Amino acid sequence: MIAPLLAVAGVAATLLLYSPDKPRAELEAAYPGQYLAVDGVRLRLRDTGPRNAPAIILLHGFGSSLDTWEPWAQALSARYRVIRFDLPGFGLTGPDPTGDYSDAREIKILVDLMDQLGVSRAALIGNSLGGRIAWNFSAQHPDRVTRMVLISPDGFASPEFPYDKAPETPLAMRALPYVTPKPLLRETLAAAYARPDALSEATLTRYHDLMLAPGVREAILERMEQVRLHDPAPTLARIKIPTLLLWGEKDAMIPIRNADDYLRDLPNATLVRLPNLGHVPFEEDPAGSLAPVQAFLAGKAAVTRRPDSPD
Repeated sequence: MIAPLLAVAGVAATLLLYSPDKPRAELEAAYPGQYLAVDGVRLRLRDTGPRNAPAIILLHGFGSSLDTWEPWAQALSARYRVIRFDLPGFGLTGPDPTGDYSDAREIKILVDLMDQLGVSRAALIGNSLGGRIAWNFSAQHPDRVTRMVLISPDGFASPEFPYDKAPETPLAMRALPYVTPKPLLRETLAAAYARPDALSEATLTRYHDLMLAPGVREAILERMEQVRLHDPAPTLARIKIPTLLLWGEKDAMIPIRNADDYLRDLPNATLVRLPNLGHVPFEEDPAGSLAPVQAFLAGKAAVTRRPDSPD
């Protein structure tokens, strides 16, 4: 009797926690943006600042959206053309019709987006997943990148996730398309902050709303199943452009000790450590974290801090 009762209880709990998609029209009204068809994908983007100014492209991390950059984008748009977009599979860009979420596909879309917008060269700023896309793009298209800022970039394998290994999607994640409770999302997002109380209700609501955009949760699972990490060292060694590594010292998602790997393999990289900040410093402390980026973009030397001090 116990097994059937547990099964019934599980179904009942799922029904109680069931989180349906939100209507696209409702989300597009709440989170405005421009839309542009690129390689069969309807990209949601924002393109601000003077059109004749040097261009900056902002690439967000896993599960995020272009909105994560709002404070930085507002500040940078005074001097730069600032382009940001929801990566395929996230936000209101939604699923890629091809179902391909490889880095090669993302890079092709970025090239074609730049072409459509008439941007021949740009500085790239990427966080986490967006950082991995940025450094791969820079290695493949060095003539199209002026400078690069990597904020806690993804790319090096952890001991429990070796290179060239097919990923194993946790069983709990397979419930994502059906069950996405806001309190659980709060716990997940809070881990990206050094101070969890810095996660505002408005930010939490935005993440939750865009997670419920049609097709996004299924696309997240597809992306997770396609992840194949390869040793970044040979690729990073080809990147000659000036690169700023920006890392929160309290990053619990990609710890700052990983900066050692990038400093070893990137020929022209500088590290700036951000005390008391986590994985998304542009959300946690927009003004403080932007200051070294503005100096770097202006060609001023950043303070080099090798990660040889205690984390």
